[in-house]
Formats: sequence, structure tokens, C-alpha cells
Amino acid sequence: MLMTEHRRRIRLCSADELEPGAMKSVDIDGLPRLAVYRMGNDYFCSADTCTHGGSSLSEEGDLAGYVVECGWHSGKFDIRTGEPCAPPCTEPLRTFPVQRTGNDLYIDFD
Repeated sequence: MLMTEHRRRIRLCSADELEPGAMKSVDIDGLPRLAVYRMGNDYFCSADTCTHGGSSLSEEGDLAGYVVECGWHSGKFDIRTGEPCAPPCTEPLRTFPVQRTGNDLYIDFD
């Protein structure tokens, strides 16, 4: 993990741990659980907990294209922006741009 002024570069996982169209949860000490998504050769990261009901999106949800659906109440979020796409979700997910270095995926975290 690299330190910058107020940001930490955090390794999420290896790129080859995710097949296209897949998602996984990542636990990092001191951070909320994160979800990492792969669409084609693009990778995205968000908070893993649904802002409506508190379920794990990566463990209980479904990914269809760029939309993750919560397994509890069928709310949906755009994984690119975190914005809700379907009720009952109204609060966006926190998202983090993913950088790929070699075969490793990273985010910068405040």
C-alpha cells in the first residue's frame, strides 16, 4: 500500500480473479467491505453494502451489464457511478476508480 498526502493506494485483487461479468467482495482492514466488478476488460469498485437495506451486493446481488441488483429488495445501482437505477434505492453507492497495474487492481482511498 502506497501512501500519498491524504490518499492511500490500496490493492484490491488480481485482475484474473474476476471473469468478465463477475463481481467479488474484498475485505481490507480499516475500510468498509468493497465490491469489485468486471465488465469486459473494465473494472469498477464500490461500497459492497446496499444503501437501502444493508445487504452485500457482491454476495447476495446479481450483476447484469453495468447494473448490480440488490438481492433483498431488488433495488439497482449503476456500477460506473454508484447512482441508484431502481427503487427502493435512493442513495448512491460510494464508488472508487480502479487502476490496473500489471495484473493487479488498485484504488486510491481517502
